Amino acid sequence: MAGTVGTPGTPRVLRAMNDRAALDLLLEHGPLSRTRIGKLTGLSKPTASQLLARLEAAGLVLATGTTEGRPGPSAQLYAVNPAAGHAAGLDVTPERVLAAVADITGRTVGRYELPTPGRRPARPVVQQVTEALDGAVKAAGLTRDDVRRLVIGTPGAFDPNTGRLRYAAHLPGWHSPSLLDELAAALPMPVEYENDVNLVAVAEQRLGAARGHGDFVLLWNEGGLGAALVLGGRLHRGFTGGAGEVGFLPVPGAPLVRQVTRTNSGGYQELAGAQVIPRLARELGVSPVPEGPYTEVAAALLARAADSGAEAERRLLSTYATGLATGLASLVSVLDPELVVLSGSALTSGGERLLALVQAELAELAASRPRLVMGDVTEHPVLRGALESALATTRDEVFDTLPLR
Repeated sequence: MAGTVGTPGTPRVLRAMNDRAALDLLLEHGPLSRTRIGKLTGLSKPTASQLLARLEAAGLVLATGTTEGRPGPSAQLYAVNPAAGHAAGLDVTPERVLAAVADITGRTVGRYELPTPGRRPARPVVQQVTEALDGAVKAAGLTRDDVRRLVIGTPGAFDPNTGRLRYAAHLPGWHSPSLLDELAAALPMPVEYENDVNLVAVAEQRLGAARGHGDFVLLWNEGGLGAALVLGGRLHRGFTGGAGEVGFLPVPGAPLVRQVTRTNSGGYQELAGAQVIPRLARELGVSPVPEGPYTEVAAALLARAADSGAEAERRLLSTYATGLATGLASLVSVLDPELVVLSGSALTSGGERLLALVQAELAELAASRPRLVMGDVTEHPVLRGALESALATTRDEVFDTLPLR
């Protein structure tokens, strides 16, 4: 059974700690020789050989080849066995459910997208989830039972006190009080639920711009405006799971919005959400303004403005940056983070030019001056965060070698 506790300091526990250290090094560096593992862990050659023999016998590592192109005899290389475990993630929006399966090394081995258009879902949510998951599992050549854990990312958050989804009135079908029980009954693996923007922060902290940072804010702007708060290395979710729902934040420059959960909007969303960019562009004389979904139009306008020297495009970027900095100043004043990561297509499309404008405005509006950076994880960041979250727990379970002693 994973999680077996041994007596601290005993040879059994120390061997398990060395096993995990070696597995983590193989994940980080890729295939390594016995000698290289010994140097990185500080273990002697005989001890490193015994460690690799144990892990190979347990099916956790594989001999993958030999070193080439170096002086002296070639050495056997070892790598984490990709088949040792699999985890899955889902990224849910009103328009579609995107599912993926990753092996224990983090490599995505199967992906599937299920369209879910319309205000009334054509299928029950449980069917949506199982169909999307099964599509990704089939693409990976696996079965549901091969997946050890699933993390589902949604807008809003499931209230830990009631189990009901909050702050996401625009996500049809997901508000039943029995939904989590129905999903648990339909799926064979443990399932976790997380806010979509929080998962973007997980992806950036493990793979992207926030690596090595224990305190940061991630500001997301795409379909909606939201934030993730990482304090002391951990996500801060709040009492109801709604920490970071900054779109509801009252801000200067926008009308005061009341009954925000009914309108599913608030001052900051109305001032700087992606949906205002096409209107703002028209008001400032930007032409042409393309037609289409507002998220795509906003991204196209910002990308064009970032590359243009025209006065109208310059004013569009400047006005938008002021709106972003207005709400961000409140977050910075309360949290005093060391880093702010900007993510989502309505931010990353503006590039370094938008980043510099927001940084300059924020310096005028907030007492502290965190460093601002653009996010690095730009391909399906919610899904990547869901996979990283599911993999972290899966690795803790699979890589626990104490039960093997």
